[in-house]
Amino acid sequence: MSDGKTGLQLRSLLKKSGELELSLMNIPTPEPAEDEVVVRIEATPINPSDLGLLIGPADMSTAVVSGSKDAPVITAKMPDAAVKMMGARLDQSLPVGNEGAGTVVRTGSSDAAKALMGKTVSAIGGAMYSQYRTMKVRDVMELPAGATAADGASWFVNPLTALGMTETMRRENHKALVHTAAASNLGQMLNKICLKDGIGLVNIVRSKEQADILHKIGAKHVVDSTAPTFMDDLTNALVETGATIAFDAIGGGKLASQILTAMEIAANKTAKEYSRYGSSVFKQVYIYGSLNTGPTELSRAFGLTWAVSGWLLTPFLQKIGPADIGRLRQRVASELKTTFASHYTQVVSLPEVLQMSNIAVYNKRATGEKFLINPAKG
Repeated sequence: MSDGKTGLQLRSLLKKSGELELSLMNIPTPEPAEDEVVVRIEATPINPSDLGLLIGPADMSTAVVSGSKDAPVITAKMPDAAVKMMGARLDQSLPVGNEGAGTVVRTGSSDAAKALMGKTVSAIGGAMYSQYRTMKVRDVMELPAGATAADGASWFVNPLTALGMTETMRRENHKALVHTAAASNLGQMLNKICLKDGIGLVNIVRSKEQADILHKIGAKHVVDSTAPTFMDDLTNALVETGATIAFDAIGGGKLASQILTAMEIAANKTAKEYSRYGSSVFKQVYIYGSLNTGPTELSRAFGLTWAVSGWLLTPFLQKIGPADIGRLRQRVASELKTTFASHYTQVVSLPEVLQMSNIAVYNKRATGEKFLINPAKG
């Protein structure tokens, strides 16, 4: 580690030539202003949202490794269609990492900043795949006594996304919800929230192993999309819960359409009269991820009272405002080691992030294969 005046930072560069370049750069650490602190980052997760910027749809089968062990450089070909969609980022070296946690090592002159000296804090604001980050006091949160940087590394994206889902459900007058890729860290958090708050939740997974993960934490409704009885199982769970809103991490393929179709069948089971336009029950699917990057296919077997649209955490938080954001953040802080605990399969240093063997694992975005980066390691 350096003296904190400079530090390594992971960068992603997409060249106009269509070549993606991943590398480490030594970056000066800005001196903190009055209301700022310098955080030595000690834990930062690799989330799907981070991979979107880090690697995106690059063809990693074309990847070439150069540089040294401590300063590797990865280059890979980006598909032409993707390059055209990313015109705004061409030839810009961009830092990566939405959230993280670590120790405050320097502060500005304000009382709020000085009070954080030596404290372990979580932080949000990008460029977290760095050894040091200068942050506004408002963008860090002191962790509860006894919490480590690893405990607080994933305090923002997954916890607030899970809470945002239940908030959206309530605000849009639904009483229960559906979640896909449900055995993920985020999915497990959502289950714990729903169990605690008495909300009906239908979990869609892709294997028996994933179903077992959820059953162990008390999930009541788990359906396997690979099972031959999937549509019947899903419809029955929708009838039991009354879920009419879904949050889909998959994105591509037929799953959103299957959910809407099952919601329509469930609604018609209790309908008082027939309508040639389909059920009058409004059915909503929000796509918030792209685990399947293919087209979203809709079969239109679910009447005319429905919507499919995107959902993203940042616009949601902007919509609800500071008071409600503060309420959600406080809940995360108070339940950091219970409801919002995250689990990681491997801890890596910044150079190890760029090892091809590690990229092959975390870029699959598979449930149960979540990586944590410790930039202070090594």
